[in-house]
Amino acid sequence: MTPDLRITPWRADLADLALEGVLPAERYVEPRLMQVSHPALGVHAAPDSASEQVDQVLFGEGFNLLEDHAGWAWGQARRDGYVGYVRTEGLSARGAAPTHRVAAIRTYAFAAPSIKAQALGPYCLNSLVAVTAQDGRFAQAESGAWFIEAHLSPIGLFESDPVAVAERFLGAPYLWGGRQSLGVDCSGLVQQARFACGLASPRDTDQQRTLGREVAAQDLVRGDLVFWRGHVGIMLDAERLLHANAHHMATAIEPLAE
Repeated sequence: MTPDLRITPWRADLADLALEGVLPAERYVEPRLMQVSHPALGVHAAPDSASEQVDQVLFGEGFNLLEDHAGWAWGQARRDGYVGYVRTEGLSARGAAPTHRVAAIRTYAFAAPSIKAQALGPYCLNSLVAVTAQDGRFAQAESGAWFIEAHLSPIGLFESDPVAVAERFLGAPYLWGGRQSLGVDCSGLVQQARFACGLASPRDTDQQRTLGREVAAQDLVRGDLVFWRGHVGIMLDAERLLHANAHHMATAIEPLAE
């Protein structure tokens, strides 16, 4: 059986040590747990910025590094399991476990606890933050950046309606492989909406089809997912679909019938 290379950290010359005895490779290495230190990093199909962006990893998320060569790290995103190449400069050694996630659709952090200080970011929904200090309305991350505390939510405290989360992306530009309001694709929108509600979600549409159970078109309700031709949208109600799509090149609401 051919492994799904999107979520299997394997190449003929190199593989995760956990695959030793499972898949043949020239050598196996123990992954080194890293952390995303940039607001977002593109996960690419090859060690080249011009190659296809297959996913994104967000600030604070973990990344299992298997190879670091010529400015590119090859490995696996820990949150959704996607395998690919990211710029090494956007990774740092793993720090403290996150205590909060970004709950705003996007927000800036600051170099000091003042809105007049140097702005950093923007950071997007579901980015992970380890809060180490507080000063008034500001919470300091382990990285040193100061976030508006009201834009953070403690880990374990989630929203209850994925559709309401997805609606906040309305008008966000479409971006293949994107997972943030600065650029999101169809499955990235669904994934982010579910993450904000504490629900695990794979990355791609065919993987997301394994979620839930099949229902008839006449029984669709708010929150149901609809799939076709490598695409996914989420029902706003029984008739309207919310989706990030390449026709509008944006996140839009449309009647499902159209």
